[in-house]
Amino acid sequence: MHIKPFGSSVNGFGKLGCDLDMFLDLDGISGRNAKMPKSGLALEYQMKRANSERAVTQSILSVIGECVDQFGPGCVGVQKILNARCPLVRFAHQPSGFQCDLTANNRVAMKSTELLYLYGELDPRVRCLVFTVRCWARAHGITSSIPGAWITNFSLTVMLLFFLQRRSPPIIPTLDHLRDLAGPADKSVIEGNDCTFVSDFSKIQLQSNTETLEQLLGEFFEFYATFAFSKMSINIRKGKEQNKPEIAPLHIQNPFETSLNVSKNVNATQLDRFVALCQESSWLLQQSDTNAPGGGNKGSTPWGLATLLLPSQVAGIKSRKKRRREPASERIKSLLESLKNTNQQKKS
Repeated sequence: MHIKPFGSSVNGFGKLGCDLDMFLDLDGISGRNAKMPKSGLALEYQMKRANSERAVTQSILSVIGECVDQFGPGCVGVQKILNARCPLVRFAHQPSGFQCDLTANNRVAMKSTELLYLYGELDPRVRCLVFTVRCWARAHGITSSIPGAWITNFSLTVMLLFFLQRRSPPIIPTLDHLRDLAGPADKSVIEGNDCTFVSDFSKIQLQSNTETLEQLLGEFFEFYATFAFSKMSINIRKGKEQNKPEIAPLHIQNPFETSLNVSKNVNATQLDRFVALCQESSWLLQQSDTNAPGGGNKGSTPWGLATLLLPSQVAGIKSRKKRRREPASERIKSLLESLKNTNQQKKS
């Protein structure tokens, strides 16, 4: 039996204090890949009255949850969330301060972790942009640590990767291209899902794109401020928009389990907030007042990227078409003008 970490704590996109996602690899104890120990002795078990593999996973995690609760040193607040799409046991480890999520046989999530790590290693701009966009999203309540209708960090990261694939020339390759470069040792099929992609970085030839981080951040906001969310799906496997296969405000195809929408939880209100904030942030980055500190009062007024973290001036959500015609509200203009006038008064 092995417990392996996955997610932000190991894919290179985690921040200090992020949750520790782990999965329990049950294949080693299920007899599928079992090896006889040198002693010649082995313990074999069978689940009774199991209707499905999911039921087996739920039963095992239920038992493990009880063990962690009763016997795990420093483990508190154990929750058994067994009816989720991916059953898990959640707990806090007091000595380390980690919030932990334990799942079982979540091997597709491991491949997603490896893929995000690869993309982060291909170009240094990838991680910088992901951290910046995540910080911006957290500051405006687009993402949340509480489950709900918000956009998740994973969905936001996939959206950023898709944007980088759509640059001209592309900054990162599509997943299909990475699959085509894969060798025999890279082949991976998990529960019928093709999770194959190249692991040898030397085989990946990147195109020359010299856009700066500042340019890319502004283009990211502009890209999604005008994206046809009502009709199109985001797909990093193909690297291009595709018609939505289902009715959902936001559709982001799971890179490996391609029939799944990783953003199915997002409702129309949250998507509209995201679009409105992209419009606002795109406008802010275009203003000369936000690109340089004003005079001698360098520390008095937020400028540059700091303006993106100020409380939003988006007053309610209007229809998407109307907001596209008005990428920046008059309230933002008046706010910046007021700040400018205040600085001039202080100088005089």
